[in-house]
Amino acid sequence: MVARALTIAGSDSGGGAGIQADLKAFSAMGVYGASAVTAVTAQNTRSVTAIHPIPDDVVAAQIEAVLDDIQIDAIKIGMLGTPSLIKTVAHALKDYTGPIILDPVMVAKSGAVLLADEAVDALKAELVGRATLLTPNLPEAAALVGAGEVGVQADALLKLGARAVLMKGGHADGAMCEDLFVSANSTRTFTAVRINTANTHGTGCSLSSAIAAGLAQSEQLETAVEKAHGWLHQAIRAADELGVGRGHGPVHHFHALWS
Repeated sequence: MVARALTIAGSDSGGGAGIQADLKAFSAMGVYGASAVTAVTAQNTRSVTAIHPIPDDVVAAQIEAVLDDIQIDAIKIGMLGTPSLIKTVAHALKDYTGPIILDPVMVAKSGAVLLADEAVDALKAELVGRATLLTPNLPEAAALVGAGEVGVQADALLKLGARAVLMKGGHADGAMCEDLFVSANSTRTFTAVRINTANTHGTGCSLSSAIAAGLAQSEQLETAVEKAHGWLHQAIRAADELGVGRGHGPVHHFHALWS
């Protein structure tokens, strides 16, 4: 049987991030994708012009419908938005025992705020402790545990209950991009040459989903992170080939499949 993964996240009408990026990443990695939509956004490569939250009970119904019928091998959680929705998702997953990748989406590539300030505490209280892997970028890590050295931030996130943390270095400077993986018994840096392109929309969504796909296929966590990291690097390298939009275009999820 093919591995199956569920994404719980917002919809991006431009197709570069959110649910759309998650499902593309699942497919590119050979995994069947199911979804629960938490919000509908009017969005393109330049801006987010509207956000319509899906009612909490409808989000819960989507999750319950999927889990009631489909064996889900891994779950990726992205944009949630409000404290009540965070609590709703946590409750809907109370009996789920598989791996969960939590991508604490807070700000879109265009700068639009996607997570209300008051929801940060709810995220820490309700979901961080459920995460097999937490995948914050540097601004998200600072919002969760305060500013500081990356390794110190990672340790603080582990103390909140996450089993492992991947500190994404895309917002840092320098010729090399470094992602720091930290768990209770392992520390490892994944390094790649920084690619000079504006087309990086959806990188965080795509990376976390690619990792979830690896876990759905029974890969060990570090192996899944390594494989996803290499795949995303090539997706960024090939992003300019797509020519989608006039702003921050998407990465090329299917760089290995499209001629």
